[in-house]
Amino acid sequence: MEPLELNDDLSTEIDPPFNVNAEDWRRALQKVVPAVVVLRTTSCRAFDTESASSSSATGFVVDKRRGIILTNRHVVKPGPVTAEAMFVNREEIPVYPVYRDPVHDFGFFRYDSSAIQFLSYEEIPLAPEAASVGLEIRVVGNDSGEKISILAGTLARLDRDAPQYRKDGYNDFNTFYMQAASGTKGGSSGSPVIDSQGRAVALNAGSKNFSSSAFFFPLERAVRALNYLQKGRDSCQDKWEAVTIPRGTIQATFVHKGFDETRRLGLQSETEQLVRQASPLTETGMLVVDSVVPGGPAYKHLEPGDVLVRMNGEVITQFLKMETLLDDSVGQNIKLEFERGGTSLTVQLVVEDLHSITPNYFLEVSGAVIHPLSYQQARNFRFHCGLVYVSEPGYMFYRAGVPRHAIIKRLADEDISNLEDFVNVLSKLSRGARVPLVYINYKDRHRKKSVLVTIDRHEWFASPRIYTRDDSSGIWIRKPALPPDSQLISTGIIQITQGIASMDTSSSEHVQEESNNGPNESRVGEEDASADGIVIVEVEDSTSSGDTVARDDHDKSADSGNASVAERVIEPTLVLLMVYVPSSCLVDGVRGQHLVGTGVIIFHSEDMGLVAVDRNTVAISASDIMLSFAAFPIEIPGELVFLHPVHNYAIISYDPSALGPAATSVVRAAQLFPEPALQRGQSVYLVGLSRSLQATSRKSVVTNPCGALKISSTDSPRYRATNMEVIELDTDFGSSFSGVLTDEHGRVKAIWARFSTQVKHGVNSSDSHHIVRGIPVHSISQVLNKLISGAKEPSLLINGIKRQMPLVRVLEVEFHCTLLSKARSFGLSNNWIQTLVKKDPVRRQVLRVKSCLAGSKAENLLEQGDMVLAVNKKPVTCFNDLEDACQALDIYDDMDAELEFTIFRRGREMEIRVGTDIRDGNGTTRVINWCGCYVQDPHPAVRALGFLPKEGHGVYVTRWSSGSPVHRYGLHTQQWIVEVNGKPTPDLDTFVNVTKEIEDKEFVRVRTVHLNGKPRVLTLKQDLHYWPTWELRFDPETSIWQRKTIKSLETANNTG
Repeated sequence: MEPLELNDDLSTEIDPPFNVNAEDWRRALQKVVPAVVVLRTTSCRAFDTESASSSSATGFVVDKRRGIILTNRHVVKPGPVTAEAMFVNREEIPVYPVYRDPVHDFGFFRYDSSAIQFLSYEEIPLAPEAASVGLEIRVVGNDSGEKISILAGTLARLDRDAPQYRKDGYNDFNTFYMQAASGTKGGSSGSPVIDSQGRAVALNAGSKNFSSSAFFFPLERAVRALNYLQKGRDSCQDKWEAVTIPRGTIQATFVHKGFDETRRLGLQSETEQLVRQASPLTETGMLVVDSVVPGGPAYKHLEPGDVLVRMNGEVITQFLKMETLLDDSVGQNIKLEFERGGTSLTVQLVVEDLHSITPNYFLEVSGAVIHPLSYQQARNFRFHCGLVYVSEPGYMFYRAGVPRHAIIKRLADEDISNLEDFVNVLSKLSRGARVPLVYINYKDRHRKKSVLVTIDRHEWFASPRIYTRDDSSGIWIRKPALPPDSQLISTGIIQITQGIASMDTSSSEHVQEESNNGPNESRVGEEDASADGIVIVEVEDSTSSGDTVARDDHDKSADSGNASVAERVIEPTLVLLMVYVPSSCLVDGVRGQHLVGTGVIIFHSEDMGLVAVDRNTVAISASDIMLSFAAFPIEIPGELVFLHPVHNYAIISYDPSALGPAATSVVRAAQLFPEPALQRGQSVYLVGLSRSLQATSRKSVVTNPCGALKISSTDSPRYRATNMEVIELDTDFGSSFSGVLTDEHGRVKAIWARFSTQVKHGVNSSDSHHIVRGIPVHSISQVLNKLISGAKEPSLLINGIKRQMPLVRVLEVEFHCTLLSKARSFGLSNNWIQTLVKKDPVRRQVLRVKSCLAGSKAENLLEQGDMVLAVNKKPVTCFNDLEDACQALDIYDDMDAELEFTIFRRGREMEIRVGTDIRDGNGTTRVINWCGCYVQDPHPAVRALGFLPKEGHGVYVTRWSSGSPVHRYGLHTQQWIVEVNGKPTPDLDTFVNVTKEIEDKEFVRVRTVHLNGKPRVLTLKQDLHYWPTWELRFDPETSIWQRKTIKSLETANNTG
């Protein structure tokens, strides 16, 4: 963890260091360096002030016999952590947290000292009393990721204010810090600050950006804690037991102010004289109240600006003396004497146990981490300690718009005052239920916010669990949070029979969460952005000036005269889709978790409704979809039934019975009108919905009815439309608007869809971008007919009824168009040019092979640059000709049917038979999580790059989680796992069988092959406690994504 950054710009002039004997430093460093270790820590969950992360830092041995390492609190972490220490000779051992101070920036790891077999080292003695201004020091540690770095400096101050790091994160307080110009940077947190005798006089903690100033924590409180740990360890025979280190607080923050400032605050001259006489001559000021936490012992007794004079009759001017008194008085009364604006006051306060307001347990539900509000964050936010605090919103709360740092006040119309209340309410809810939640946020603390929370309908995440810290073992013990008979645990799904009144969807607050280690840690293996920090893609439909007509549902009669006939006809068929993708199933390269778009109802009956929408809105099958209807103010869930493997559209189903009689009477399907096709110059109406469900339309002219779509591959492979002809207009509503194109009678000619692409800036920078084009409804009509007719193909449960789903025959080849004038230059004969012009006098083009998908039947048959002249003896000039040829094979009911291609290759004409591929509309339906990485079969966007490793290509890493073993050891995305412990893993089933044999805490050797073809071998340690192996798989029999635990610590113990 790199040193923390400061927000202020203070600096201190440092005198040149005094000359010291070089031999003294050599001897000191020779003794110190072997006792300094590199700590590689993995914060497995977001908790309190810290996010899930993997980082490197420094620690040093302070007790060799008992095996105790001292480092910073922000390295030990307040939440679950796994860590290893590497000594100077590269011996690695696991270390376990035994103590992290609730306030100050120090903590301890323990280790098995007998495990170090090949290194001679001694512990580093702690000497806080040796620190003095002008002392020449060395900082020995893992600076900027180097294993050992030695930085020189001179102590310039011993009374610097504690550095302020973040407004919503960890900050130290009620202590002085030391300052020196040693220039420490990332990874040196926890380094010993030593003198020429090899003693640690301070602990490196933080630094300032853009300067060489570093800040050190004084060691007096660390020495006290170490003494408690040593006594506790000696009292146990064979193992560590949890040691209680008394820490007291009145929940007030003090700052040290000079006497001049205290006089301006109203300090009486007599009091100042008394304090000066009772203090050392070097004393320069007094302690002043800076803030008080609401609900704490000092609340309503102390106020900011109060000057502390005495505590239990003793004059107190230093933090150390005050904290010593508080720590020795836990649970007892103390007498405080202070002055407020020149008035002397006295108060009796009860000293509270600081550990009692420091959370040591949390609830994990739907990827969210929820726990009592800590003293640290209560001080930052000025809330009561113990409130229900959202440390990580996860999926369920993110979907509702609940941000990180929220305080939950009500759930399902019941008051929530503590975590036990929250769990009790949660246990009464069922899957699919939608309940109101009220929260507040420190950024807008005076206004409560109400949102709807949807309990996960699918089994995206494990059932809710409580994790409790166990300082004896150093791990957090997991247990079920809900009773076995809880409705939330059962897999039964609520059948929604009534719709939910539509809310203003724009009121949901969606926040962007990034994988943030904080500025004080060195990130490990940052190769890509496919971790838990998800880029939120939230595209809003927008309106613009021009020939727009916006309708307001509250007074349709008032504006019906202004709307076009097409708009009035099509509006009842339009639907606004809100799509959410769970973080546990971000497959196929998808990065956006929240997407919005307009769809059109293409079928509506008593038992099934179908909506067509672009794949930019519904990108993958693992999604939660909510439909809001323009015809009636109601919102109901939808389910994906068909995801076209090539074209940019999806079909969503809904249950018409959930609409209710009133909505059913006005909701209807649009009339699809694929023939005749649109022509250049023809007028159409572009109609869609805004985010407020207002219909928006304009009249436009078709400028190109058959434009060849050209979308390049993205840096991170994800779905892109290929082999499509699209419709272009003279004017539209911009790249964020989707809807339909109709004729003047409101008949749908095309859906107006968004296409995802990428715009590159320079060599290493790129941004996601969208374009909008029209997709003719011809292909949609064909798929719809198959859905309705129920061909004998794979079935899917839709609204409780099994229905046959269509299969699509595709040619897994990407083509592009070349003008015949260019083709002539490549040597194409005049006879073929005349034939193709006669076939299609408008396009005047020939199709050329751009690439074949790796693993397809066309691979090794068709080559890049081949010109396709005819298929089955019929000339072809466009993508539709190829699709028609593929569909013509369906009548033979032959899964291995082939097409006879006539191609032109390198100056000569030839005949080739090419097999076709059968694809369903389910998309990716299986994902496995192992050690925090998500693996799946390679999706088409990956195969379109033309490479699959020969060793096996069935285990593709699509994403990784922050704080996981793969994060710690650098197994990232865009590569295949081809071997585990020397055993090939050609497919997911084999991969599961191989990894099931690996035990907890066992090191694994993994061989990977990157998309660029580069092989790599790495090792990682499996952690079944925090990262069990599990699988998500879609079950067409129930239409539910089901979660299955493949191997966890519990299953490993049962089988062992």
